[in-house]
Amino acid sequence: MNKDNEKKLLAKANQIIEENRDKVENDYYRLKYHLMAPVGWLNDPNGFIQFNGQYHLCHQFNPLYPEDKLVCWGHYKSSNLLEWEELPIALTPSEWYETHGCYSGSAFDNDGVLTLMYTGNVKNEMGNRETYQCLAITEDGINFKKLGPVIENQPEGYTRHFRDPKVWKKDGIWYMVIGTQTTDLEGRVLLYKSKDLQQWSLIGEVAGSNLNDLNDFGYMWVCPDLFELNNRDVLIALPQGLEAEGHLYNNIYQAGYLVGKLDYNTGRMEHGEFRELDRGFDFYAAQTTIDDKGRRIMIAWMGLPEEDQNYAERENGWIHCLTIPRELRINENNRLIQSPIEELKKLRSGHVEYKSIEVNNQELDLEGIAGDVAELIVEFDLVDAEEFGVKLRCSADGKEETVIKYKTEDKLLSFDRNKAGLGGGGVRHCLIENDGRLKLHFFIDKSSIEMFVNDGQEVFSSRIYPDQDSKKIKFFARNGKTIINKIKKWNLE
Repeated sequence: MNKDNEKKLLAKANQIIEENRDKVENDYYRLKYHLMAPVGWLNDPNGFIQFNGQYHLCHQFNPLYPEDKLVCWGHYKSSNLLEWEELPIALTPSEWYETHGCYSGSAFDNDGVLTLMYTGNVKNEMGNRETYQCLAITEDGINFKKLGPVIENQPEGYTRHFRDPKVWKKDGIWYMVIGTQTTDLEGRVLLYKSKDLQQWSLIGEVAGSNLNDLNDFGYMWVCPDLFELNNRDVLIALPQGLEAEGHLYNNIYQAGYLVGKLDYNTGRMEHGEFRELDRGFDFYAAQTTIDDKGRRIMIAWMGLPEEDQNYAERENGWIHCLTIPRELRINENNRLIQSPIEELKKLRSGHVEYKSIEVNNQELDLEGIAGDVAELIVEFDLVDAEEFGVKLRCSADGKEETVIKYKTEDKLLSFDRNKAGLGGGGVRHCLIENDGRLKLHFFIDKSSIEMFVNDGQEVFSSRIYPDQDSKKIKFFARNGKTIINKIKKWNLE
């Protein structure tokens, strides 16, 4: 291991972190209960695992952003998924096989040893890429020893876009899914196996563009995660290059999942349709783990690549955050249901509740229902209003608001942030069947909103940047009335 180079890089990164920490922490848009990097750029969650009773969560981290690029792994741990302890940087690109970054990967327990597998990224002066799938281990949960590459570059028929290993063990054999691209520029996920984590053999293609009815479905698939849930196999993946189809695939890149059955002998997964994991503006690179309660928990990057201009905090030396942890379940229709983890209830204080509120062709606000760090549950009865909904983070003069609206006849739910303040605008939509009710569950933070629809049937995650005085919450109905059966609101601390 190149200890001198590693020390030099860590010293540079830590100096930048400490020089900018106060400036970053004083930014109003810093979130209160979401995980962020201390400074600089955060993206993909990596190495998510519960190990020896502690949750470990790493993430892609560039502490030098925006002046320079140093792709590391930031590292946190927690006993409860709420309070996170910042640990020293786990990985820095100090070796020949990772000169241009320690890219995404996963963590696993190898007979009591916390082990990482990640992609080492290398580019030469001509911009040609090499990729290495690498191992690292730790004895104390803090300091990692790199063991070097175990897979060098891609198999025949694929390009050097070959990255993001997710590793698990089944029946005494190690398996790994990895994202890649064929030489015909088709996105694919590959399945590998190994007996010892050192020698890996390719089994086959799990899923991808022009396989299993996914016609022309993206030029690259990244950040795969494959796991079993209720006796079904679930593949989370991020196809790049999808064209928008009405209300589908409206972000620059998509995050979604397939449900079916994986053949461990051929590597092929028989599956149903691809569904988006999140319908909002800011969601990518989801990673899951299973904990000692048997829960499959997912955390994602609440951001997107290549769209820095949409994130107002970049002016203060930091950018991006992760979503709240979500428990995954699967229903009888093979759809993933996402629920805020139960532990989040421990953040609640200052409960306010209303019942049986009629909203008849009007807009109203209610005493005690406001805030910029809050949890809000609203349960509507669909009566005869043409449209109704909630406005969050409203300013007193009405110039700022984030509007969630349901159009009854069209069965269309929309999330409109065109007047949400700084950053990106736009509207996202999805169809929600009109069964006479609509439940919206919001987690509001200083610069984010996560909305769970009908107990996690759909989720919208978005960053917003209203003025710090824009805290009003309003309820409205147009051309008719709706009944709000229940409103519950808590401050979150």
